[in-house]
Amino acid sequence: MTGRIAFQGEPGAYSHEACRTARPEMEALPCRTFEDVIEAVRDGRAELAMLPVENTTYGRVADIHRLLPHSGLHIVDEAFVRVHINLLAVPGARLADVTEAHSHLVLLPQCAGFLKEHGIVGRVSPDNARAAREIAERADPRVAALASELAGEIYGLEVLARHIEDHGNNTTRFLVMSREVDESRRGDHGMITSFVFQVRNIPAALYKAMGGFATNGVNMTKLESYMVDGSFTATQFYADIEGHPDDANVKLAMDELSYFTAELEILGVYPAARERG
Repeated sequence: MTGRIAFQGEPGAYSHEACRTARPEMEALPCRTFEDVIEAVRDGRAELAMLPVENTTYGRVADIHRLLPHSGLHIVDEAFVRVHINLLAVPGARLADVTEAHSHLVLLPQCAGFLKEHGIVGRVSPDNARAAREIAERADPRVAALASELAGEIYGLEVLARHIEDHGNNTTRFLVMSREVDESRRGDHGMITSFVFQVRNIPAALYKAMGGFATNGVNMTKLESYMVDGSFTATQFYADIEGHPDDANVKLAMDELSYFTAELEILGVYPAARERG
């Protein structure tokens, strides 16, 4: 597929890296906010959106679940990206020169061991790719950025140290979203169906709604709750299940779910990524 894929952040962000990995043939379109990413697809400036939904270290990405049901877009794929953190500096700088490293607040603690070992002070930046850009502009060999190798490539920085994160399993899951629905595909590693729902206001409604998945042998890989419109009494649930709505057991489970829900919306039916294992 040609065209554009929109992402949140500056060029060189990990979302940009996800675009390169999942859709290398497409032009990546940077956007300021998640809302801007969605709008870029809705108004036709991009064909696809790349949105992060969860990270193995920090859990779900704030606001994404709230935005998905009202986006008018549909999940058509998922992508998993290992978050490798690198120390980037201007050409000619040495590791021994560096006294400060700038990056996003969530990246700094992930490199605490490396920074302490080398006597480097972490400084907070609004965005890791922005940190790389600003380090390139400052041209000070004593100041570095913690970011992706892609950011170093874009802003002409050298990698002084690769993969310096303290833990080797930090991974972000992204959803690829489109204006068009395509439920005709069947993935080599199975299918995932994602949906949101609100249960009816009756006793044990959630327990009964979930019962159909157990009795029909449908594996639910994710179930998360969040408030709707800031109300403590209005709760919406986001769920991922293995299978396709056309599968007999999934159809039975979804029929039972719909009986106990006030609202039910399928967000996407898409191939499971092989990284799910």
